Amino acid sequence: MAPRKKKTEEKKINPAAENAYIAGAGTVVESRVTDTLKSNFMPYAMSVIISRAIPEIDGFKPSHRKLLYTMYGMGLLNGPTIKSANIVGRTMQLNPHGDAAIYETMVRLSEGHEALLHPYVRSKGSFGKAYSRDMQYAASRYTEAKLAPISAELFADIDKDTVDFVDNYDATMKEPVLFPVTFPSILVNSNMGIAAGMASRICSFNLKEVCETTIAYIKDNDINVADTLLAPDFPVGGELLYNRDEMENIYKTGRGSFKVRGTYSYDKQNNCIDINSIPPTTTTEAIIEAVIDLVKAKKITEINDIRDETDLQGLKITIDLKRGTDPEKLMKKLFKMTPLQDSFACNFNILIASSPRVMGVKEIIEEWVAFRKECVKRRIFFTLSKAEEKLHLLKGMEKILLDIDKAIKIVRDTEQEKEVVPNLMIGFGIDETQAEHVAEIKLRHLNREYILKRLEEVENLEKQIAEMKEILESASKIKRIIINELNDVIKKYGTERKTAIISAEENDVTAEPEVIDNSPVTLFFTRDGYFKKITPQSLRMSGEQKLKENDKIIQTVESTNAHDLLFFTDKFQVYKSRVSDFSDGKASVLGDYVAGVLDFEQDESSIYMVDTIDYTGFMLFIFDNGRIAKVPLSSYVTKTNRKKLIKAYCNKYKLHSVLYFKENCDILIKSTNKRMLIVNTASVPEKATKDNGGIAVMTQKKGHRVYSVTIYKSGSLENEHRYRTKNLPAAGSVKPDNKAKQAAMDI
Repeated sequence: MAPRKKKTEEKKINPAAENAYIAGAGTVVESRVTDTLKSNFMPYAMSVIISRAIPEIDGFKPSHRKLLYTMYGMGLLNGPTIKSANIVGRTMQLNPHGDAAIYETMVRLSEGHEALLHPYVRSKGSFGKAYSRDMQYAASRYTEAKLAPISAELFADIDKDTVDFVDNYDATMKEPVLFPVTFPSILVNSNMGIAAGMASRICSFNLKEVCETTIAYIKDNDINVADTLLAPDFPVGGELLYNRDEMENIYKTGRGSFKVRGTYSYDKQNNCIDINSIPPTTTTEAIIEAVIDLVKAKKITEINDIRDETDLQGLKITIDLKRGTDPEKLMKKLFKMTPLQDSFACNFNILIASSPRVMGVKEIIEEWVAFRKECVKRRIFFTLSKAEEKLHLLKGMEKILLDIDKAIKIVRDTEQEKEVVPNLMIGFGIDETQAEHVAEIKLRHLNREYILKRLEEVENLEKQIAEMKEILESASKIKRIIINELNDVIKKYGTERKTAIISAEENDVTAEPEVIDNSPVTLFFTRDGYFKKITPQSLRMSGEQKLKENDKIIQTVESTNAHDLLFFTDKFQVYKSRVSDFSDGKASVLGDYVAGVLDFEQDESSIYMVDTIDYTGFMLFIFDNGRIAKVPLSSYVTKTNRKKLIKAYCNKYKLHSVLYFKENCDILIKSTNKRMLIVNTASVPEKATKDNGGIAVMTQKKGHRVYSVTIYKSGSLENEHRYRTKNLPAAGSVKPDNKAKQAAMDI
């Protein structure tokens, strides 16, 4: 047996030595941040803006255009559907960004997905739904697709030099820069994109209204767009809350928002509400989850059950109602408190000559009309060039056909084939192109009928050429062609609105008072900042309150779900909430940690809770140095729904106690120097400024401070007049030893 050869040891290369051969390796080059951004980030940002995220005037992003043009090249305007995977694979010749991205683009353009008013792709199989988060589309190997009939309007005369073509990414194919679309598709189908530093969000409008508005603009540039373009229209239907001023502002600036809400019907027999459409900005799952959360929080108590009954017939969310529920009032609450009514924010950002521009509707129509005029002119010029070429050939043929015998004699007498064309040129005074055409005429065409037809064709071509030249020189005739094409589009594809228009003023649900469950509850607040809300039924059945170790309950309040809560913190702030915002608890649980629920700042803790419905009464802030600030609770009322108020009390002095009173009463203040003082809260003046420092009430000797503040019950101290004073501040009195019992309640 031959001895095994030893493996050749691989030569280990020292990375440092290897880098020594790279010019400039390891060299630190100082560069300004702005220069680095310009050289590295800006090219990327411009690529995202121009080549990916922002649509162009034909209404498409590059990914849309590559997919649709591939399908057009595959002959999918006619014939049966084919597997989506086949289309995706072919599209990768133009779009190298991966099959998943291409297929997602196809899904959104398909009629099965229901994301567009006029889908460009006819689909077969499961393509998911735009209004559902969980209803996903099937894999491309299971679905089929072809181009929808309206896609013919995208490619009309694309082979007649109506638009420019460029090389694809590897220069093996040509693709169009834009589509010569015959209607303003940029406004007909919604489009959204997020680029680097900018975004675009264009809502969809009714095809018929868009075309009619464009026709009106072509006839008169001074039109008011809102007269013919009523409002956006969405494939999911719904109702648009129309405000003329808001809509005209969007039409003018290209920015703004409007509200859209779902539609519903009431089934009296089954006592349920069927929601048949939802806003385009949300999903059925989001609405159902929002309703369930409201029911759990007892903000809505009229609902027994909610479920998604979407099927082949379309979207449907069913809500089972409790007996006696008013469906109209319930829906007003749902419109206000769930995504069933939502705002659609517009940002009409479009690429014009590779530059992003935010434009109003009238500007968009103006740019589209200019683009379409150029397409029509290029088409006519292309047809004109072809007609002139043909006429030129027929003119040469005309000379030959007037003396066919001479032509035959020239051909017969010519010894070499290559001399036929030159001899015909000399014999009839025609150019090489004409002579080549004549030389190719078949022998069977040398008859009277053929000759007469060719002569008639010359006359027709001359008339057509004259007409086309006249059109190219007349702006009004170009406009007439565009108008006729728009009218044809309306006849073929125009449909009625899917989204109803209703008055925003008459249907303003925000003005409706929010109805909150007013059932009684008991509130518990602990020293460590835990909060419990327990119903009377649960409280009767519960045992001992569960608390965190070393924690204790410092406040117990009888309240209702309709009350407001104020939580004062050790960072001189107050957080506002509602009792209904907290879920019902039990004695056997710790409860809600207020700092976590209300999103306190880091290391911030709640120190006192106030329960109120009408913001009557006042707050007392007692400081260690004996000062007291009295602030009316009404100072904490806000017109907006702000959850946090800063400077809730004075931060100049160390706080000892916080108390809330509805009416004035006596309080007993004790100091570390063993002195006591009884003060009636009426003697402390109110100040509306929340962070005022108050007044000096109990003077403190150096090194001493307030250590106890209690509500004083009359008769609890012997000779209580000794501890009262007519003037403030006062030092208070020392209690005699073994005299009276103190029966005050610590706060």
